[in-house]
Amino acid sequence: MTKANLQTLTFNNATFKKAPIVSLQGQPALLYTAQHTSLLDALEQKKVKIFSECRNGFCGACKTKINKGTVRYHTVPLVELEANECLPCCCSPETDLDLALSANGAEVVTPRQHCHQTNNIEQEPQLVSNEN
Repeated sequence: MTKANLQTLTFNNATFKKAPIVSLQGQPALLYTAQHTSLLDALEQKKVKIFSECRNGFCGACKTKINKGTVRYHTVPLVELEANECLPCCCSPETDLDLALSANGAEVVTPRQHCHQTNNIEQEPQLVSNEN
C-alpha cells in the first residue's frame, strides 16, 4: 500500500521523508540531505555568508533568525535563543526552512525562463551565484 503527503511517503511499510528546502529570505537556496552534517555545513557549501566560531552551540556566533519552519538540534545549545532563532552549527531542518540570511554571493536556485516552439514560457530551476 502506498500513502503520501507533502512531507512523507509510505510504501510497503517503509517511510521516506521529504528532504527540506532551505530558503534565504524567501529565495530557495538548497535541498538539505543526509550528506550535510549540520545546517551550517549546508549553508557554507552554498557559499552563504554566515559567521561562526565554535561550531558546537557554545558561543552563539551563528545565531540566525528563522522566518518560517522548524529545526532539530543534534546538540543542545548552551546559548539562550528566542523562539524564532536557531544555531545552524548544531541543528538540521525538520521542515522546509526560510532563514533571515542574505542570498548575496550564495549559490541559489532561481527560476529561468525557457521559450518553447509553442511560445509557452515555463519556469525551470537553475543554480546561479547571486552576487549583487
